Amino acid sequence: MTVPAWLTAAWNRVFALLGRVSMYRLVLLALAALAAIAFVLSFFGLVGPGPGELVATLAVLVVVCGATDAAAHAVLRLPWRLESSLVTAHILLFVLRPTLELAGLGGIAIAGAAASLSKYVLAWRGRHVFNPAAVGATVLTLLALAFPALGTSSWWVGTPALAGPVVVLGVAVLWRTEKLRMVALFVVIAVGVAVLRTSAQYQAAGTPLDFAQVFCPVLWSSPFLFLGAFMLSEPLTMPPRRWQQLTVAAVVGVLAGWPIDLGAVSLGEERALLIGNLVAFAFSVRAAVRLTLRSRQDVTPTVRQLTFDAKRTVRFESGQYIELDVPHRRPDARGTRREFSIVSAPEDLPELRIAFRESMGAQAAHPSSYKRALAQVTAGNDLAVTGVWGDFVLPKKAHVPLLMVAAGIGVTPFVSQLRHLRLAQEDRDIVLVYVASDASELAFRDEIEASGVPVVVFTRDRPENLPSHWTWARGVRLDAEGLVRVVPDISARHAFVSGPPNLIADLAPALERARSITTDAFSGY
Repeated sequence: MTVPAWLTAAWNRVFALLGRVSMYRLVLLALAALAAIAFVLSFFGLVGPGPGELVATLAVLVVVCGATDAAAHAVLRLPWRLESSLVTAHILLFVLRPTLELAGLGGIAIAGAAASLSKYVLAWRGRHVFNPAAVGATVLTLLALAFPALGTSSWWVGTPALAGPVVVLGVAVLWRTEKLRMVALFVVIAVGVAVLRTSAQYQAAGTPLDFAQVFCPVLWSSPFLFLGAFMLSEPLTMPPRRWQQLTVAAVVGVLAGWPIDLGAVSLGEERALLIGNLVAFAFSVRAAVRLTLRSRQDVTPTVRQLTFDAKRTVRFESGQYIELDVPHRRPDARGTRREFSIVSAPEDLPELRIAFRESMGAQAAHPSSYKRALAQVTAGNDLAVTGVWGDFVLPKKAHVPLLMVAAGIGVTPFVSQLRHLRLAQEDRDIVLVYVASDASELAFRDEIEASGVPVVVFTRDRPENLPSHWTWARGVRLDAEGLVRVVPDISARHAFVSGPPNLIADLAPALERARSITTDAFSGY
């Protein structure tokens, strides 16, 4: 299905705005805002817990989750990430039953400790397998079978008064994590299955069915919206490919919409999520991989390349990206992790290369904390890859004509793809349109030239020594008409566009005539 150019443009402009804040900090800010809204509503009796119960429960969770994470990190000699502890505490606030009773607060403390410990105990090669909050809620529910005073999960967040804030804040998070479609599928399936289940119960009881009376409570009074936006979408428990993520969403949706009665307990929302985590883990047994920096290289005046040696096997397809963790003190709003497209091809392993653009002008005078920390990494230092993701990969059908449009550093996934095709001796019909500020900023010229694909270059000045199959689009603006002139068969090609979100938004109308559009937005580092 072709995505309209105006929608691609709007999507990327919003993504560029949200990309100024790290994914993890955005989740924390959204949860903190939701907690503040719930606190205000509690004074008017619009949510289940009272103000004191909310404050006491959140305080216990913050202290226990923070202390448990800090202790585990000290034992394992890992940097403590306060944001991770606070996110877990806030999610549990909405999943458990807030209370002022000592026994209940003890149960909440147990759930918080279990959630935090699960990140290290229920893990595979440094990556936790299950959603921590779901583990904590499940542990408390099972303990409550023997000790009822400890309390249990309640999912009180599923109330009409919080539905609107959950949707608004959740959409912001999902837009940033690019999981809107996945969670939308989950909500549709969960609500649909829950409506069918309720309808069946009405029919069995001989009660007349009013669809509106069934549908509205299921949608607005159930925890599905919160579960999808803040728990199912957790990147660390998601498989790398979109079709795999949609499969997990469907499985969790069915299990959450129709809880299976297991006798003493039911297969509730948190247990449904844990099963979905297992499905995700089965799709791809992913692990944290450590990379050892081998060298740095200046590719252009502003583009830097880092070459690593992988200590364990890294499985990826050309066009995918890694998330690189550079722990450092006092990280700014962007956090300690960034995503980088892989420049090298799978055939190059165990060598793995990434590239990025240094900021210029005023931004260079005030670099992000991540950029400063990455600049201090020297040859021989180890960094952790926390995951490999992305669907910006070549179509399986080799006969499909392709148009690659790269804006600046957005050329990196295409370099990987073209190198892979050359090493694998695959011949495809590809045209590359490469946009750069000037000729000196055309990165990886040798690698692209070796691929033999036709290249159309848009730069202010004419590049020197252009190969015969390269064209400088002098006097041609990169708009719809200009692109048609340099790529006459654009309507027959599948367009892949890679670069900063705002640039993709500007280029989207020029690609409206293409057969389809697939984008890969860089939010910077």
